[in-house]
Amino acid sequence: MKDIYGGDAVPSQAWQTFFPDSEPDGDHQTDDRLRLSDLAKLARRTQRGIVGVARAGDRPTFTGILAAHLGAPLEDLEVVEESWPTYDHVNVQVGLDAWLADPRRTHQLLGMTNFRHQEFGLTDLLRRSSGYGPLPGNVSWVSLASGPGGQVQRAVRAGIYLVSEGDTRAAVLLKAPDPEAGLGATQMHVVADTSGAAVEIASTVRRLSVEHNVFRGQVISFGQDMFGERAGVLQFHVRPRMTAADVILPADTLATIKRQVVGVAEHRARLLAARQHLKRGLLLYGPPGVGKTHSVRYLMSQLTGVTIIELSGDSLALISTACSVARTLQPAMIVIEDVDLIAEDRDMYEGGQPLLFQLLNEMDGLAEDADVVFLLTTNRADVLEPALASRPGRVDQAVELELPDADARRALFGLYRGGLVVDDSRLESVLDRTEGVTASFLKELLRRAALVAAEETDDQPLTVSADQLDAALSDLLDTRNAMTRTLLGG
Repeated sequence: MKDIYGGDAVPSQAWQTFFPDSEPDGDHQTDDRLRLSDLAKLARRTQRGIVGVARAGDRPTFTGILAAHLGAPLEDLEVVEESWPTYDHVNVQVGLDAWLADPRRTHQLLGMTNFRHQEFGLTDLLRRSSGYGPLPGNVSWVSLASGPGGQVQRAVRAGIYLVSEGDTRAAVLLKAPDPEAGLGATQMHVVADTSGAAVEIASTVRRLSVEHNVFRGQVISFGQDMFGERAGVLQFHVRPRMTAADVILPADTLATIKRQVVGVAEHRARLLAARQHLKRGLLLYGPPGVGKTHSVRYLMSQLTGVTIIELSGDSLALISTACSVARTLQPAMIVIEDVDLIAEDRDMYEGGQPLLFQLLNEMDGLAEDADVVFLLTTNRADVLEPALASRPGRVDQAVELELPDADARRALFGLYRGGLVVDDSRLESVLDRTEGVTASFLKELLRRAALVAAEETDDQPLTVSADQLDAALSDLLDTRNAMTRTLLGG
């Protein structure tokens, strides 16, 4: 016999084995007869309830623990509350650890249970005497990104540090953000038995969280998380390693770019002494594939120790967040690629205005002596020009990157060939046929020529003949690859 899903039906006798009080015909009969086992169960439940109520006062509570540690009337103590953005949880932990590391201080960390999705503070824990809310328990930790290459820092989700320093006793509550519950801030609450001590502790931890900030000197980017939280998701990136030889641009163009970004950073002290502003904006513009992103990577490589914040795509809406981080961690550079996208976007964001004007306002808001550079790139300078012209002084230098001439194409050919062996006996012909193409086109040409050689020969090392190079170029120039050429800038 089969059931409705095609499986073997369970015989009625089996149902009676599992549910002895049920009838084979499916009519369930409730057994209201009182059994001795029912009395025993009821007695055990009653006993547990009575014992729980009677011994409730014996269970450790935060109120009792804090009272014993602080040794002062809890109602007379002042609680200082501090908060940070979601992404700063790791830095608050690092700053707190640095403060606790002072050999004059000893501490004990208390974990807690029943804290998730609850809004509470140290003030609540000082006053509660019932079992409602968080209770003492194990410490819950979370690993947070602290550097490129998978570096992490362990941080407390919710815990109380009981701190002693000489005759002073203090308690510090650290709470991680809980965006799912609408609690998007990292919180730290401090109480102490000495007047003014809590304020001093909070101020010191905030200062140390900036001094030991794990973002400082790193290349980071913000991206929107899956719930669209404004705090976004922060990622670390490995800083590029490049030299001027890796950048094929006219010498005067490269010198201008480097002077505006790196030169100001190198002469910071002397410029400030001469009362010259450090805040600056650089716009790189030109058609796709001419090396704007490559030039950005070169500048990143030259700014060792400078905090780099990258914004692109959806993260462009986090301009205010990026500027806040840059302001705190200067010297810093904010990179906004394809800035024309926000010039055309008329949606209202954080400041209730189009993103481009939000960016310009943020640039205005930085002090003149702020060592922050805004590096913008665009394929469409015409879209940006009206807005930038109406707000003069935000961008100090605009540099056009043009299509490479014959000499530049020859240099790019040498750069992109890498370790590939190429017969360049007909290189001049290749250069003539590639008039008007971009660096990206030449890079793809060499990769495609290498693929042709790999398919046709077993040579080691891989060697590209002049015929194979010509064939790869002819393939790219073929009318069937018109879209490919457009995408490569050919």
